[in-house]
Amino acid sequence: MTYRVLFVLVAVLLVLGGCKKDKEFTIRGKITHAEDQTIVLEELHTSSLKKITETKINKKGEFEISAMTGIPTFYLLKLNDQSFITLLVDSAETVTVEADAANFDREYNVEGSPGSAHVKLLDSKLKETRHKLDSIRSLDNLYKGNPEYDSVRPRWAEEYDNIVKEQIEFSTQFVRDNPFSMASVLALYQKLDNNFIVRDLQVMKTAASALNSIYPKSEQVQALYNNALQIVRDKQSADMKKFIQEQGENSPEITLPDPDGTEVALSSLRGKVVLVQFWAAVDRASRIQNPVLVEAYNKYKRKGFEIYQVSVDVNRAEWVDAIDKDKLRWINVGDMEGSKLAAAVYNIQSVPFNYLLNEEGEIVAKNLRGPALDKALAQLLD
Repeated sequence: MTYRVLFVLVAVLLVLGGCKKDKEFTIRGKITHAEDQTIVLEELHTSSLKKITETKINKKGEFEISAMTGIPTFYLLKLNDQSFITLLVDSAETVTVEADAANFDREYNVEGSPGSAHVKLLDSKLKETRHKLDSIRSLDNLYKGNPEYDSVRPRWAEEYDNIVKEQIEFSTQFVRDNPFSMASVLALYQKLDNNFIVRDLQVMKTAASALNSIYPKSEQVQALYNNALQIVRDKQSADMKKFIQEQGENSPEITLPDPDGTEVALSSLRGKVVLVQFWAAVDRASRIQNPVLVEAYNKYKRKGFEIYQVSVDVNRAEWVDAIDKDKLRWINVGDMEGSKLAAAVYNIQSVPFNYLLNEEGEIVAKNLRGPALDKALAQLLD
């Protein structure tokens, strides 16, 4: 799904569902061999369960439960703590469940709830995959010590990997096809061998953004959205570390023009203690920090201290004006296109932000402010 199509769909769904109010939904069904038992409905939160209601199953195995919701919500329908099914119910739905008490959590039919049908599909596929993998593990354990073990093990290993790959492709495609379904939250949090099944970061980001646009009050959506943001930050940080390792140095190179258009490389400052400061002339917090940097620069510049200040601005006039007004006499560079490459390799999420490099160009500290900066400089230069 292209971002343009996604944007249009989000806009339409916001108009249609933006003012959605809580409405009553009903779950009714028949569970054989469960006469006179109590069935409980619990709302599923990210780290807890909330009991909504319960009712007795009648002599015919029939029951009916009603509750209120305004958005698709995950529920557990429970006979007991070991026997339950997961439902994803939207407002005003009438859900029908049919099952037998003996295999309630394994074999059931659900109608009237597209979300619950999606949940069942995802759960069934994952159970099928786990069963196949358990069978291979059992064979592997059974044949250990057998003379034929070494000859058959590679084939089993390949089969195991293919089953895992098939599950990954199935779950990933499900999220691609259903970015606005709350069932995608379940798909994104399902695990296999302690690893998340869906590992495509772009798919996760697309679904998280889409769901957050439609269901911003959903606890599960908020958790997914925040988790996606954290994964993006972690990946950017990992990319930076990888870049550093590939470059064979601790601090990645930056080469950007100063206000006169002269290219200045960060590596040209080897032999000095350097503060690599990312900032923006239009950012109030950056401007507030500048006087502190001026004080530190005047105090330590004769001892071998330099500031390499990278602007993420896009307006040259504002940048040059700020340099003049704040009396910034050190090296200032920027391409007036956001200095995106430099910001990316240094994993800059917001400004102001800085890294302190020693004389060998190694990063020894980051995001130093006020007294912390003075203390670090004193340790390196006094």
